[in-house]
Amino acid sequence: MTRLVIFIIWLFHRLPLSVLSLIGRFLGTLSYVFVLPRKRVAATNLALCFPDLDASARKRLLLRHFQALGRSMLERGLLWWASPERLRRIIRFEGEEHLRALVQAGTPVILLAPHFTGLDAGGVRVAMSFDSVSMYSRQKKNPVLDCWLYRGRKRFGDQVLLSRQDGVRGVVKAMKSGRPFYYLPDMDYGRKDAIFVPFFGVEAATITGLSRLARLTRARVLPCVTRMLPGGAGYVLEIGEAWENFPTADIEADTRRMNEWIENVARTMPEQYYWVHRRFKTRPVGQARIY
Repeated sequence: MTRLVIFIIWLFHRLPLSVLSLIGRFLGTLSYVFVLPRKRVAATNLALCFPDLDASARKRLLLRHFQALGRSMLERGLLWWASPERLRRIIRFEGEEHLRALVQAGTPVILLAPHFTGLDAGGVRVAMSFDSVSMYSRQKKNPVLDCWLYRGRKRFGDQVLLSRQDGVRGVVKAMKSGRPFYYLPDMDYGRKDAIFVPFFGVEAATITGLSRLARLTRARVLPCVTRMLPGGAGYVLEIGEAWENFPTADIEADTRRMNEWIENVARTMPEQYYWVHRRFKTRPVGQARIY
């Protein structure tokens, strides 16, 4: 089944992006109707994070989220097979000078890249211009998909791609060799190395790796967001200026700052944050399960 899906993605990747976008939105709408477990998770997250929205508004937001997910899945074929020239047209890169200046100066860099639907497009666009390092979760239950995800992320340049199970030693080594770290620290990975800080007003188990790794490597943290644009307009990868006064001696304050920044960005494009993830799965002691 996975091979058939990958074949379909390959088959469609030559279509104009405007057409691909429409098909992706349609597939996302089908997922909204039929993929009920993830729909329930996303609906729960939206109810927790946007209590000011009424039920009909959250339902519309939920549908737009699944449509964005459908696009991101189908448009992955572009990342895997489209020519570099086409990808540069599709994925606009803003703020590259902030990253290049630090890399050329030999300064370790962490790209803080939260889980938005354009995440992989941004990662590929960074890889087209810089040798970098990133981490991923192995798809042990689906080795075919795992292989294609790995190949897609290693397609350009000399990229170092490490499993989360490998720990941070390889990341530190790669950063010291001059590779920026494309870092995705905004999921619920359990209690290990995590503290509870608010995310949209809900206590969320959040790993403290951004603060700890920045201190360990003396890295500068650059905010990194990829926005999925409407229709055939493509994507825009935005890299901001390095955070000042980070890290501090207060790991909790640093982790709160990270969550507040992600929350503020998510409010600008709420349909594109990864709501199908069980972000509040791990609860403080004594609190009831959410999902």
